Amino acid sequence: MHTPLHIAHSRQHTAQKLRHLQLGAIIDAQGREIPITEQMILQACRQLEQDAKPFRRLFG
Repeated sequence: MHTPLHIAHSRQHTAQKLRHLQLGAIIDAQGREIPITEQMILQACRQLEQDAKPFRRLFG
């Protein structure tokens, strides 16, 4: 039987492993494969949110 501490540790370990998975890649201008990271995706989402603000005011 698993204790709550064991389950919490297992979930944390799984989350750490998932964070290290490659989410895809882009090819840069020199033809190099650049892994897409979680940080890159979060930055893109923040930028989309910022870019959408004027439209939300217009079409609210």
